[in-house]
Amino acid sequence: MANYGGWPLFHKPEGGAQVRDTIDGKQFVHWFRHSSPYINAHRGRTFVILLEGETIASPHFPDIVHDIALLDSLGVKLCLVLGAREQIDARIAEAGIPSRFVAGVRVTDSATLPMVKEAIGRVHMEVEAMLSMGLANSPMAGARLRAASGNFVTARPYGVREGVDYCHTGEVRRVDGDAIRHHLARDEIVLLSSIGYSPTGEIFNLTAEDVATAVAIDLKADKLLLLTNEPGVILEEELVPHLTLRQAQEMLSTGEPSSPSQQHYLTNAAKACSGGVRRTHIIDGNQDGALLLELFTRNGIGTLVTADRYDALRRATIDDVGGILELIEPLERDGILVRRSRERLEMEIDHFTVMERDGMIIACSAIYPFAHDRVAELACLAVHPDYRREGRAETLLEMAEQYAVKHGVQRLFVLTARTAHWFQERGFVEATLADLPVERLAMYNYQRRSKVFIKTLSTTGR
Repeated sequence: MANYGGWPLFHKPEGGAQVRDTIDGKQFVHWFRHSSPYINAHRGRTFVILLEGETIASPHFPDIVHDIALLDSLGVKLCLVLGAREQIDARIAEAGIPSRFVAGVRVTDSATLPMVKEAIGRVHMEVEAMLSMGLANSPMAGARLRAASGNFVTARPYGVREGVDYCHTGEVRRVDGDAIRHHLARDEIVLLSSIGYSPTGEIFNLTAEDVATAVAIDLKADKLLLLTNEPGVILEEELVPHLTLRQAQEMLSTGEPSSPSQQHYLTNAAKACSGGVRRTHIIDGNQDGALLLELFTRNGIGTLVTADRYDALRRATIDDVGGILELIEPLERDGILVRRSRERLEMEIDHFTVMERDGMIIACSAIYPFAHDRVAELACLAVHPDYRREGRAETLLEMAEQYAVKHGVQRLFVLTARTAHWFQERGFVEATLADLPVERLAMYNYQRRSKVFIKTLSTTGR
């Protein structure tokens, strides 16, 4: 019996005809249909994925390779950075040489360098072999993945620090982003190891996390996915599902999280986001289906760190009324938004979310729930002209959807006379006045003749 994504499909008894197993077909169809917006959103995007040595050695790694093949088939451009810490430790121990770390950094001397190269080379070849699989009746059937690798990372020595000579341990000096983009444009999966080369021909042992971060920044990748041994960032025994860049930096400045490894990964996530990577995910690489769960479910399974472009996103207060009025007045004058008086805005301010930069309100939105009908209205979505086309409206829409789902809302609706296409492109479907809650219909402005668009909210998309 085949089983894909938890749904058993068919089995064929020995000597008998094919029999359909009992499955929840509606659930499968619902999930598949609601995955399409995120499949479209990821197509053509560049993802850098860190695969730690522990993850590569885990029994779930073949499934991760299958999921990587799936992402490739969906048009995602992939750059895989392969760690080998566990394999290096094992090879050095096999030789009877103790591994030496100072301040968490491996000292790679002349005796251990050959073993480091051997371990990293073996990991690289094993992953390349797995990407080459194409057996029939397997998730890799017909995948025909092409992998490319090379001297894409230039390194420099870590040097002597506080009296310790780190010898052949190095750090990233430069990334040949143009060469990597060339291979990605040819639909090849780029493989990088935790090895770098100097202009003088030396070989340096690097940390895979630093390579992944440097590559993601140079490529301005859409996502950096850190598959680690950590479930994400844990604070007070609770997983932190989402942090802005500013929140991550503030957390690190106070010495949180308490786990050194989580601090290390969060540091890399913050560095990537501040360097131009829009989203960095810290997830447990040992959990089966981790990539798919993180990318295709709204809440994900790990910690997501997002670049906030130094904009403060927060609930509005009464002090924001003047700034909101200044922002929306031109849109009201043009007939894009319904006019709101200061008195009305003051009364409804608790419904608003604002984006602020340097004391100026540059974007806002409001959400009005109708709890009895389990629907909510998204209203007054506005972005200052100087800050448009940078994803702020999408961020406000995403926040509204998250708020709605959290409060049990199943559908989100908008009334618009001028921006129908924008909402349709983001999953809203035209509806009728009869689909509005009775309370909202009673307030409908028939002179304005706004159209109704509704989006059914699901648990997918991250």
